[in-house]
Amino acid sequence: MRLATCVLALALSGCAMPSKREAPPDAPARGGYYKDDGPGEHPPPGLAAIPDAQPRAEPLHRFANRPYQVFGRDYVPLAAVGAFRQRGVASWYGKRFHGGTTSSGERYDMYAMTAAHPTLPVPSYVRVTNVATGRSVVVRVNDRGPFHAHRVIDLSYVAAYRLGAVEAGSALVEIEAIVPGGAMLAAAPLAPAPAAEHAAPAAEMEAKGVYLQLGAFAVRENAESFRARMMREFAWLADAIQVIAGGTLFRLHLGPYRSQDEARAVADRIRSQISLSPVLVVR
Repeated sequence: MRLATCVLALALSGCAMPSKREAPPDAPARGGYYKDDGPGEHPPPGLAAIPDAQPRAEPLHRFANRPYQVFGRDYVPLAAVGAFRQRGVASWYGKRFHGGTTSSGERYDMYAMTAAHPTLPVPSYVRVTNVATGRSVVVRVNDRGPFHAHRVIDLSYVAAYRLGAVEAGSALVEIEAIVPGGAMLAAAPLAPAPAAEHAAPAAEMEAKGVYLQLGAFAVRENAESFRARMMREFAWLADAIQVIAGGTLFRLHLGPYRSQDEARAVADRIRSQISLSPVLVVR
């Protein structure tokens, strides 16, 4: 489907669519951009020598490249690997997400040369250059994010370490897509998503109450992946994040709340952390 068609569909729908080692002496002690995140207590030695990701032709993920919505903002991932350049702020994520499931279904490894991007194809490869220092790394994009204003890419801990961005938590970077062999790779055909294994059953739409909608996805596994990420990032949330099945979408609803004012107070706290706001939903 062409991008224009996807954007039109999103606009019409209103909702679119996650052995014990000693630390090396030069390992930084401070955490990352995310609150309560950091490099871990025992990072492996030789972080600076971990090699770049090696670009290779890979089929694109069947589900991670579908349009989706997070905090009221629509995202339409690119449908093929091709020329792409972008400048903006890079952040990094570490121990808080280590071992969690990425949007590609792979486990996040903070010591692997990977990254998350809102719209680049999953998987794909990019060169990321620290504008201030000229250092550059090659990473494999296998996750979605960051969903924060003014930030364009989330780097793994080791990628940020090699770029010299760990201490500050973020850095101004330039991103350039790498096309393996110079060939364009079309997205794999989209197929109906299977139900996520071991996932809690999606709630039905009959329940009544006030909720905050965090996102809407066409694929159940993408909704579950984003739900897990939000539960890690907002550990202070006392309310359950539910996956709500309705029509062709799987929506993430936080709540219920006793009143719209109570829901707005939670939305304000979320907004203060990430500069994006959940959508108030009464159902």
